[in-house]
Amino acid sequence: MHIPSELHKAPLFQNLELLAKQVVEGFISGIHKSPFHGFSAEFAEHKIYNTGESTKHIDWKLFAKTDKLYAKRYEEETNLRCHMILDNSASMYYPEIRQLNIDHLNKIGYGVLAIAALMNILKKQRDAVGLSVYSDTY
Repeated sequence: MHIPSELHKAPLFQNLELLAKQVVEGFISGIHKSPFHGFSAEFAEHKIYNTGESTKHIDWKLFAKTDKLYAKRYEEETNLRCHMILDNSASMYYPEIRQLNIDHLNKIGYGVLAIAALMNILKKQRDAVGLSVYSDTY
């Protein structure tokens, strides 16, 4: 693959999104499903009303049909927290390249590019992202 000739295709990927396959926890409202059930805009399900709960969320139309009290439950959407780890050990510098540029990359170069691309997607989605670089020498 000739990377400089492929870079002009980068704008084609600007609409990419990463969606969490599992439920995520976060503090900022976002596009991923949360394990926390609140009372936001996205209806999730009905649950049987228990004495002592707030009557604010009772579905009175359903009560009229069934003669049983049900409360509406809503699903909150949140942001994804992602932490990336980059290996900076000696093996990542194979093959040895004197002048690192976009035409000639070793494993560390490809790793940096991959992480930069993923971080850019996550940043556009307002997801929290972190990076740790580790090596076998420190």
